[in-house]
Amino acid sequence: MQHRISEFLVGLLFGMGLILSGMTDPGKVIGFLDLFGTWDPSLALVMGGAIGVGFFAFAFAKKRTVNFLGGALHLPKSNQIDKPLVIGAALFGAGWGLAGFCPGPALVSLAAGQPKAAIFVIFMLAGMAIFEIKQRRLSAHSLKMAANHST
Repeated sequence: MQHRISEFLVGLLFGMGLILSGMTDPGKVIGFLDLFGTWDPSLALVMGGAIGVGFFAFAFAKKRTVNFLGGALHLPKSNQIDKPLVIGAALFGAGWGLAGFCPGPALVSLAAGQPKAAIFVIFMLAGMAIFEIKQRRLSAHSLKMAANHST
């Protein structure tokens, strides 16, 4: 139960930060991406702050084996840039630029009742589902091929 309370509080803090920084406003994000129009550089400050916090947080986390609540701490080990990463990044960027949302702000905006966020979240979930289905099929195919080669 303690984990759920801390997860809720961290999520609440994150959501409040998104609201206070204006990142739940798609116009602010689109304004940041409009380099040759009415460019709004404030998102760069938010990103810079997040990178700074993340840099020190990950440096600290790399020295630990357990999280603050005593659970196992698993950090990603892969740093490979592959085709799925590039395609995913391109799709993320296109969605971000077209809608003005990324997943965190979209969920906060959805909770606030923004219809545009609902559409974004539906398509985000659909994309996640398609990815999972494809990954399962690839895994099943790989297992089948390995079984055929071992006999």
